[in-house]
Formats: sequence, structure tokens, C-alpha cells
Amino acid sequence: MKSNLFKIIKSTLFLFVFLLIIFSCKNQKKKSDEVISNTTEKKAPFFKLSLAQWSLHNFVREEHGDPFQFAAMAKEMGFEGLEYVSQLYDDKIELLGIDKVVDSLKTMSELSGMHNVLIMVDGQGDLADPDEARRNQAVENHKKWVDAAQKLGCHSIRVNTFGTNDPEIWKVTVVDGLKKLSEYAATKGINVLCENHGWLSSDTPKLMEAIHNVNMPNCGTLPDFGNWCVKRKDGEQWGDCLEEYPDKYQGIEMMLTAAKAVSAKSYDFDENGNETTLDYPRILQLVKNSGYTSFIGVEFEGSEISEEEGIKLTKELLLKVEEQLL
Repeated sequence: MKSNLFKIIKSTLFLFVFLLIIFSCKNQKKKSDEVISNTTEKKAPFFKLSLAQWSLHNFVREEHGDPFQFAAMAKEMGFEGLEYVSQLYDDKIELLGIDKVVDSLKTMSELSGMHNVLIMVDGQGDLADPDEARRNQAVENHKKWVDAAQKLGCHSIRVNTFGTNDPEIWKVTVVDGLKKLSEYAATKGINVLCENHGWLSSDTPKLMEAIHNVNMPNCGTLPDFGNWCVKRKDGEQWGDCLEEYPDKYQGIEMMLTAAKAVSAKSYDFDENGNETTLDYPRILQLVKNSGYTSFIGVEFEGSEISEEEGIKLTKELLLKVEEQLL
């Protein structure tokens, strides 16, 4: 009798321990699943990040760095997309020709698994030049960069539209130049983008009127967080600014209605990692509200810290601010 009782107690105890182990394992799995669930709940930003090559212009020009390393460097810094600057390849094009340069850039981007977004085209003439012959030549000069963008798999080129600071002349010449180039670019599936890049291109109502008058779906804007100088000393395109567009935030909001790319300009940062001259939360909320969900290009242009540090801080600021948006 005692032996049977002992066996019953022993069996019951064994069953109890067994059930306790099973329950514990299930509980641990549940907690583990909760941790995984909480980790995956963090949603991705509403935009993707690209690197504007102008952020590395000192690397190329002052340090004589290799511009063909752009894709690998951007990948290392955690970017998905590339925004090329044509003028940083002038020496390479003179030596190798544009076709070989574009082929090399395509190969390097593919090896790094990077997405080619756009080309910022400089030094090819002014699409708003008051002189019709020069304006037409600028259109012809830009066509090879439209072809390059198509070959690279970019969606756009960014052009310059300084022309003249006479608004009555500019509103005619800028529409003429943009329309002629956009007509060619449309045959290649490429967009022609106007940036607020100074003079009347930074006077947003006038720029948006020009885009409206071109009236082509592949002619749009590239709003830059900075670049709001409408008048410089001695009438120069670059240099000391005498007058800025009065409301840059209104300007960005207006340009976002036709935006096919966005440039996150930065100059300097405080001890908390915030840009000291631009209200990033306000700007990024405008971008989100507009419905824009494509690449935002990091374009650091400061001089107080290294290019690498400026790029890093701009990228981190964009991601930090995005998490706080409504």
C-alpha cells in the first residue's frame, strides 16, 4: 500500500514538473514573440535617403579624391541612392569622354548595389539665357546629360535657370529653354527639374508660374531647403547675398506641388545635432504633408566641420525628425 502510494506521489510530481517546464517554455516563447513584434512595429521613414555628390566636392576638388568612388562611399555611409554632380567629372570627361565616364559610373553603382537617382548638371549653358542662340546651345549641351541619365537609370536631371534678373524677360526665356529641353527629355523618359538655385529661380511664385507655363509632366522642381538668395553683390550668381526670398518655408511648400526630388541642405549644427539655420521639423512636415515619398538627398555645404561629419549629422537629423512627425 505504501509502495503504491509512493508511486502515485512520484508520478504526480513528475507530471507537475513536466507541465511546469512546458508552461515555462510557452511563456518564454510568448515573451520572445512580443519582443520581435515590438521590434518590427517600428515603421520605415516615409522617404528614402540619397547622397548629393556636392556634399563631397571638397573631397574631389581639394583632396583630389576619385569621384568614381562616390557609389562605394555613399553605400558605406548608409545611403540607398546617388545624386551625381556633372562638374565634378569635367576632368574625367576631358580625358576619357562622357560615354566611358557614364559606363564607369553605371558599373560602380551596380557593384555597390546603389540606385542612381539624378544628375545635377552645371556648366552646360543657361537655359534661361536672354540670347536665343546661347539658350538654344544650352539646350543642345544638356541633351548628352539627358542621355547619360537614361543610361544610368536616373529619373531626372537638375538644370540651371539664372538667365537674367529682369522678371519680364526671364518669364519668357526660361519657359522657352525648359520646354525645348523637356521635349527632348520626354523621348528618353527623363524629367527636367528646376532647383531654387539663386536669382529668380529662388523667387518661388515666379518659378512656379514658369513651370506651369511649360505645362509638361516631365518638367518639375527640386526644392532645396537652402539656396534662397535672389540678389547678390555686384549682380554675381554666387558670392555675398544681399537679399533673400522672404519666406523660404512658403517657398518650399509651393515647390513641393511639382517636386520630383528634394534636397536637404545643411550648413552647421548645434550641440544637439540640430541645423542652426533651418527649421528641419517644419520643413520635413511640409514634405510629408505634400505626399512626397521618394528620395531626399543629403547635401551638406558647411565649412566648420568635415564633409563626412556633416553628411552623417544631416542624415541622422532627417531620421530623428521623421520619427517625431505627425
